[in-house]
Amino acid sequence: MIIPHTDIAADTLNALIEEFVTRDGTDYGDIESGLATKVQQVMNQLERKDVFIVYSEEYETCTIKSKETFVAD
Repeated sequence: MIIPHTDIAADTLNALIEEFVTRDGTDYGDIESGLATKVQQVMNQLERKDVFIVYSEEYETCTIKSKETFVAD
């Protein structure tokens, strides 16, 4: 289920994005960016609809997926 980022309280959305960008195994290339920069990059992607917040009812988890990798459950 896709959850519009505009339906999520600002503090909750920020915490979700922070968890996503600090998740183990996340690779941002050769240049290391600060947390605030990474959060803003994901926010920009959400606004452009390049990525979506996806909630799994089965696992009761929430993640961010790109539109290329999103597969409806």
